[in-house]
Amino acid sequence: MYDEVYNQIITSPVYLTVLCLVGIYQIVVMWKVFTKAGVAGWKSIIPIYNTYILTKITYGNGWLFLLLIVPIVGFVFSIMLYIKLAKAFGKGTGFGIGLWLLSLIFLSILAFDSSEYQGVQN
Repeated sequence: MYDEVYNQIITSPVYLTVLCLVGIYQIVVMWKVFTKAGVAGWKSIIPIYNTYILTKITYGNGWLFLLLIVPIVGFVFSIMLYIKLAKAFGKGTGFGIGLWLLSLIFLSILAFDSSEYQGVQN
């Protein structure tokens, strides 16, 4: 019973359309954040490489993204990454926590507001 309902939902045209639209919107948002940071937008759509570039934007050293694959360390590093990203755009720690918890919403704010990339923050 549950499997039939689940299969009907995930194969419905409305669900698939919404899923595609959210994916396209996420690409647009990340593209905009990358271009605000002075990086070519196309780099935001390449898996793994976009994480390397995002880490380079926030820390200056892109290879730190490898810490994300280490259990527990990766969890803590992901929080620190978003906080540093917020600070790189002149936002506070609370905004960084928002980026971590509700990424698409806060990245949208970051992409379309008037904030400017201020470089790597210490």
